[in-house]
Amino acid sequence: MCCEDCRPLGFLLGLPFAFLSLLVSIVGVLVWIVGLLLTCICPCCLCVTLIVEAALVLIKAPIHVMEWFTSQIPC
Repeated sequence: MCCEDCRPLGFLLGLPFAFLSLLVSIVGVLVWIVGLLLTCICPCCLCVTLIVEAALVLIKAPIHVMEWFTSQIPC
């Protein structure tokens, strides 16, 4: 009945950490918005582009955390 990739225990253990990474993701959204505004003001700044790319990594953090936790539990 259960598929091969279904690991409910890993999902449940990862929920608190996913919540924390969701908070980090919200910070990433704020940094992304500020970075985009700065990029529109001065498009020649390379460091602002790097900050925006780092913010995108923070935004994707909850997904990476849940994938990592579910992959660590064998069944």
